[in-house]
Amino acid sequence: MMNEYAILYLEINLLSLVLIWIILHKTAGLSKMVAQRNFAMSIAAEMIFFISDTIFVLLNEGVISYGIFSGAVKLICKELYFFSTCLMCFFWFLYFEYLKDSDFVRDKEKIRVASLIVWSLGIMLLVNIFTGFLFYVDKSGVYHRGPYFILTYVLAYVYVLISCVRTIISAFRKDLRSDRKTMFLMTLFPVAPGGAGLLQYVYPRLPVACGVLAITTMILYLHWIDQLISLDPLTGLNNRKHLVHFYEQWKKNHRDGMYLNVMMIDADKFKSINDTYGHAEGDNALKYIAEALRYAFSNLPGRVNIARYGGDEFVVLFETETGYDCKKLTACIREKLTEINTKSNSPFVLSISIGISGTEGADTLKELLERADGGMYEEKRSL
Repeated sequence: MMNEYAILYLEINLLSLVLIWIILHKTAGLSKMVAQRNFAMSIAAEMIFFISDTIFVLLNEGVISYGIFSGAVKLICKELYFFSTCLMCFFWFLYFEYLKDSDFVRDKEKIRVASLIVWSLGIMLLVNIFTGFLFYVDKSGVYHRGPYFILTYVLAYVYVLISCVRTIISAFRKDLRSDRKTMFLMTLFPVAPGGAGLLQYVYPRLPVACGVLAITTMILYLHWIDQLISLDPLTGLNNRKHLVHFYEQWKKNHRDGMYLNVMMIDADKFKSINDTYGHAEGDNALKYIAEALRYAFSNLPGRVNIARYGGDEFVVLFETETGYDCKKLTACIREKLTEINTKSNSPFVLSISIGISGTEGADTLKELLERADGGMYEEKRSL
């Protein structure tokens, strides 16, 4: 008769396996994005992790048996378990780097170097079959940890540690401070399964690793879906839908004496950039404007929402005290844009027109945008 521990373990792991299979199935049509391919690969490794872990426990508890081959199957399960753990951590690491759009993922040589940890553990696991220096199954079919067992965790968790450190550093970069909340959220993602894995390392019979991994994967998936819904895929800024939601929430919750400014920004002669240099350079121009806006608004104390409104138009909603002088902000945007132009060696000179309006809460968003739009086109006509 199956013991209670085996039943609990089987139920948790099967539920976890079904959950991540559903997530993998849902991402199948969307995994052409490079970042999402890494996410899908991490889920595939996770499924191997769950299956090998479940079979091992059922064998170890005597629920199933392969006769004289049970010991060999146990060893294979553990080999797959630890290799899939390292693979999963590696693909998570790449996924976070792609989400941050870091320079790391643009360098294939760096990715190859980072993968050496996976290959090193793979070689160790092959050698372990004959030496048992990591773990082994004795002639009686009993599983034991070897003298260097800790390496199976250390090598995999290096990716988790590096990912957390790099994400925290990114969160404090001045040009990314507007994304700080997302950065810290990304930092927490690997911490929970990492902690669960360490807990199971100390208490091997505590069935927490698979459940926590499945829940964390679901959080990652929901975060990704939320990003698809609310973010502009080219610039990474908020989209129009998120902008409207932000304004509605501000009207309900703003403090007395706080003023909401609306800044509308438009790229000058954008059609000419597209026609002359191609749409790839046009896309770069939009990314440069987005980067300049992030930088300029990174230290503003009030609430800020930077959005791509459509085409080459951007809108920023930002909260200040009444009477705040916005001239410093507009100057900062233009200075940063000039700096980005110079560093990128762009074949074009990118400039922008800006219009500003504001409210204490009585206006509709449409009225605010119309006033800001009028100011922007007045500036554009003066060029």
